[in-house]
Amino acid sequence: MSGKFPPIEGLRHVALYVEDVGRSVAFYCGVFGMELEWQPDLDNAYLTGGADNLAIHKGTVAKKVNLDHIGFLVPTMNAVDQWESHIRALGHEPFAPAKTHRDGARSFYFPDPDGHVIQILYHPPISSGQI
Repeated sequence: MSGKFPPIEGLRHVALYVEDVGRSVAFYCGVFGMELEWQPDLDNAYLTGGADNLAIHKGTVAKKVNLDHIGFLVPTMNAVDQWESHIRALGHEPFAPAKTHRDGARSFYFPDPDGHVIQILYHPPISSGQI
């Protein structure tokens, strides 16, 4: 394609290898309210939530190979703290309490059942709400 390219609408699709597809579907649906969009077989599932799509595939989970973390964007700083309380109430332990970063972002991290690191993030340039 020459000239201008069509605009990118964001990074809205992530695919993860997991050890137990059902366990991961339950985790992402239970924690984030995602919905099962399609499950063609027991080894693959596709979840949607908002404008995002998460593919879950049964496979060998290689810890920390090329993926550092995935992030879920929230609209406000206060939403980060509310999510931290929600995550803790569900029995998931963040690696550290939420903190405000030098760039004005606020976030915390916690693991999913396969050890993928998840970040809950308020980032002023792209979050929709107010502080």
